[in-house]
Amino acid sequence: MELKRYTIDGTIDLVKIAIKRLRTYEGIALSMSPQGYYVAYSGGKDSDCIRILCELANVKHELWHNHTTVDAPETVRYVRNIPNINISYPNISMWRLIVRKGMPPTQIVRYCCRDLKERNGDGRFVVTGVRKSESVNRAAREPVEIKGKTKKSKKMFVHDNDETKTSLYNCMAKSTLILNPIIEWDDNDVWDFLRYCGCKSNPLYQCGYKRIGCVGCPMATVKRRHIDFENNPKYKDMYIRAFDKMLKHGVESGKQYHDWADGNQVFDWWISKKAIPKEIEGQLNFDDYD
Repeated sequence: MELKRYTIDGTIDLVKIAIKRLRTYEGIALSMSPQGYYVAYSGGKDSDCIRILCELANVKHELWHNHTTVDAPETVRYVRNIPNINISYPNISMWRLIVRKGMPPTQIVRYCCRDLKERNGDGRFVVTGVRKSESVNRAAREPVEIKGKTKKSKKMFVHDNDETKTSLYNCMAKSTLILNPIIEWDDNDVWDFLRYCGCKSNPLYQCGYKRIGCVGCPMATVKRRHIDFENNPKYKDMYIRAFDKMLKHGVESGKQYHDWADGNQVFDWWISKKAIPKEIEGQLNFDDYD
């Protein structure tokens, strides 16, 4: 298949570029692990693209999905049916994590992504489905990236060329390397590719979802979160129970919650616009999804 992009310098084939990237850095991925690439698979459309591209490139790789305990049932079933998928289950559920943190996850404090969704892959060459067109934050991303181990370390963006390989070899012992093969693709490119390959994708897309994430994700719009809980009422009940336990644990630990009397009040605040800072109200920023 060819996905053509017309530029001032001529025509480029996005599929060929993505496959070339995967093949170019496979040797480094194998140097970091005999299993090759660590493909971060979420169950979304972009993840399906990189999964299929790895097969087309015939590079050695492993598919890894981090189960978050708040994935939509449709996503859970879809992921489990993916051939050769490895599913990693967390040591703690979202419900226990809420109690431990003493607050609901928010757009500002996204501990759920760090502790549940972004686990694993350290010291590996990680393949993601990140695309520039998805958000303002992702627009600054590059095809190849170097991520240090410490929380304070800054990401170093590396351009996609052969000279990059030397830098990556020097950094691989102390860093996690990231490859974003479809970084330039837009939504139309993604769907054209999946249709051509016969990939039906996550059924949530047929239900009107544009992005696939956790049920109740604080990065989604208020409208989307209400739809999430209308479709998954048991998740709403579990969040409310977790908030009740959070309040009880907080009081027992000497922390007073003056604004919330029970889990229902926490939940009502959590899915309202009141929980969204004014400077980012209305913005949709799934920074590490799909």
